[in-house]
Amino acid sequence: MATIGLDHVRKCYPNGLEAVREFTLGIADGEFVVLVGPSGCGKSTTLRLVAGLEDLTGGTIRIGDRVVNDVHPKDRDIAMVFQNYALYPHMSVRENMSFALKLRGVPKEQINSRVHKAAQSLGIEDLLDRKPRQLSGGQRQRVAVGRAIVREPKAFLFDEPLSNLDAKLRVTTRAELKALHQRLRTTTIYVTHDQEEAMTLGDRIVVMADGIIQQAGPPLEVYRKPVNRFVASFIGMPPMNLLEGVLGRDGDTLTFVEGSIDASGKPFVLAFPAARADALAPAIGKPVVLGLRPQMLRPASAGSPTTVRVPISVVEPLGDLIDVFCSTPKHARLVARVNAGDSTAALRPGGEVLLDVDMAHAHVFEPGAFGKSIG
Repeated sequence: MATIGLDHVRKCYPNGLEAVREFTLGIADGEFVVLVGPSGCGKSTTLRLVAGLEDLTGGTIRIGDRVVNDVHPKDRDIAMVFQNYALYPHMSVRENMSFALKLRGVPKEQINSRVHKAAQSLGIEDLLDRKPRQLSGGQRQRVAVGRAIVREPKAFLFDEPLSNLDAKLRVTTRAELKALHQRLRTTTIYVTHDQEEAMTLGDRIVVMADGIIQQAGPPLEVYRKPVNRFVASFIGMPPMNLLEGVLGRDGDTLTFVEGSIDASGKPFVLAFPAARADALAPAIGKPVVLGLRPQMLRPASAGSPTTVRVPISVVEPLGDLIDVFCSTPKHARLVARVNAGDSTAALRPGGEVLLDVDMAHAHVFEPGAFGKSIG
C-alpha cells in the first residue's frame, strides 16, 4: 500500500482542451477516494494520468515516496480495473487472473496461492475453469477485480467499473467492493459519474467540473455543506431545488422573496429563523439562489411563515416515499420527497399541496452556475 499525491497536475491536449486544471490532492495510505462528476469533467483523465496512460502537461504525481511522472505504467505498481472488464476471451478465469503474474516470472506455487485466495474472497472459486463468455456481467467484473487483487499492488484504480451492470447488480457489486476494501485496505481511486456510488463507497469524494476540483471531503460533509451551487445540485437524489430570488427583510425577520405568487394568491416569501440572520445579513437586497433539498419540503397546515401552496404536476410513488413534482410561476421544477401515508392520499396531479419548508437548513448561494455558498 502507498500514499498517492497529485500536485498542481495539468493535462492539456494539442487542440487546446485543458481536461485537468491545477489538480492537487493527497490520498492517504489505505484510503478509498472517489472522483465524481458529469461526463467530460476530467475524472477519467486524472485516473489515466495516475496510471501513466496519459502524459502530464504539468505538475507532479507521487506514488509512495517516488515521483512517477516519467515512470512506465507497468513499473508504477498499480492495478487498474476498466469499465469493459478487458478479459482475454480465449483464456479461462484462472488464466486471466494469473496472466500478469506469469509475465513477471512469479513462481507457479505463489501464483496458484494468490489466485485461490482472490477467488475465495470474491466468491468465484467455482468459476476458475470457465471462459469469460460463460459468465454474467457481474461475474466478469469480479474476475477483473480478482485479476487486480492477485498482483498485490500499491494502489487500485477503478474506472467506472459498474456502469455496464444492471441496477440491482450494481447495488450488490458495490457492497462487495466496499467489503473487499475494508478487508484489504489497499489505497484506491475510484471514478464514477454516479453520485450514489460516490456517497456509499468513498472515505472521501472529490467533486469535479471543467477539470477542476470543486470540493473534496467526507461524503456526508459534502452533502450537508456544499461549497457552491454546482456541488449542491450534483450531490443528492433527487437533485436539490434551486430557486432564484432576493434576500429581503420583513421587520426583524430575514426573508427569501422568490418574486412570484403562490397558488393561494400570496407572494412567495419564506422566512429564515433568527439564528441565521447575522450570517445572511450582508446579502440583504441582493439576488441569491435558495437551495432546498426535496427532503426539506413537507405537506403542512396553514399558518406557518415557511409555507407555500403550489400546484402538483406529477406524483411518483416509490414505496415508502413519494416524490411530488410541483412548480411556481417563476420556477418550473420544485420537488418534494415525502413519506407515504394516509395524509398523502390526496396528492394528485392537477391538485395543490401546501408545503412547509425547512428554512433552518436551507442553503443560500450567490448567483451563477458555480455561485458560492453564503451563510
